[in-house]
Amino acid sequence: MSNKIQKGVGLAMIGTGFASTFHMENYKRVYGVPLQFVGNYSRNIDKAKVFAKEHGFEKTYESLDDLLNDTSVDLVDVCVPNVFHEEFVIKVLNAGKHVVIEKPFTGAFIPPNKREDGWAKNLEEALASANRMISTEKSSGFKIMYAENWVYAPGVQKAKRLLATSNSSILRMIGEESHSGTHSKYAMDWKTSGGGSLYNKGCHLLGGALYLKYQEGLRKFGKEIRPSWVVAASANLTESAAFTSDSDHYIRTGWKDSEDWGTMIVGFDDGSVAQIMGADTVLGGIQNHLTVFGTKATIKININPNDAVLAYAPDATSFSGEYIREKVETTAGWQYTNPDEAWMNGFPNEMQDFAEAVVENRAPLSGSFLGWDVVSTSYSAYLSIGSGKKVNIPTN
Repeated sequence: MSNKIQKGVGLAMIGTGFASTFHMENYKRVYGVPLQFVGNYSRNIDKAKVFAKEHGFEKTYESLDDLLNDTSVDLVDVCVPNVFHEEFVIKVLNAGKHVVIEKPFTGAFIPPNKREDGWAKNLEEALASANRMISTEKSSGFKIMYAENWVYAPGVQKAKRLLATSNSSILRMIGEESHSGTHSKYAMDWKTSGGGSLYNKGCHLLGGALYLKYQEGLRKFGKEIRPSWVVAASANLTESAAFTSDSDHYIRTGWKDSEDWGTMIVGFDDGSVAQIMGADTVLGGIQNHLTVFGTKATIKININPNDAVLAYAPDATSFSGEYIREKVETTAGWQYTNPDEAWMNGFPNEMQDFAEAVVENRAPLSGSFLGWDVVSTSYSAYLSIGSGKKVNIPTN
């Protein structure tokens, strides 16, 4: 960050849910760039007013147009269900403001089992949506900030530096994001999420893996190494006989037209591969880890769980007054108690980069280029699932 930065950034928020909350908590950690929390908007005005008071916004907007017409707003953070991503991003950019959009970038929202040639059509529609967003970004002159926190996670950034200093090429990556089930109903329904666990969980470590290959390509060849092909599989494990025959369930159910487990093998144009898995069927708290196997180094990135702080209590109520870690079912027994989970996930660095990108008028570290590749790769993976074949990934 330049020491000359003086200009402030006027921030507005769309949404009041889980993502909005942790975004705001980490905007408060931004340094060197004065942030003005101008206002927030939600269709539920009462929730918006409570959210504004909790996070220090100056006002609550009565309508989206009020937000878009506010000249004191430079950056709009959009935390809404995936089905609304394209709509809000285009409106914000056309209003002359930069926009932060949560992962995944966009999608196609008709379940593939409810349309003819559904898997191929979904790939076509998802890429068309992403293209419209990027076209608007280019024509407007304002930036899309793609909120993929894995890019900003200290472990991923350290891996990037270790690979560079050892001059190591990545041969294979294997990673997983899993937990015992999303709390969000919209994420369980293809009509609002555009996919299931493979997309909404797998997009994180896919984004991290793509980023590391981009950086290797820029270092070695002066251009990004891109994804080339994919083979994938999925299942609904909560609908299996193995699950339904068990009377006690700690794993959440209720999936609609979407998978609760998925895996993909992604091939890159330099011959390397990445094995990616996402699941909502795993007990024991969130699993966020990626192992990088290189020609001169092996690097294990444990975002969560990690053993920075280990704590034990025989009674689950002992730690009731303190946060332990994300998505853990009980706080009894031994716990991987992350001392700063937000930092390990990369959220403070993410919001820092977005704020600096606005005042420096530059692209963010995680932008629409990465968002497009995540969409292209993920929906090609779904086409592989539907066809049972290896699929070549489109590139822009």
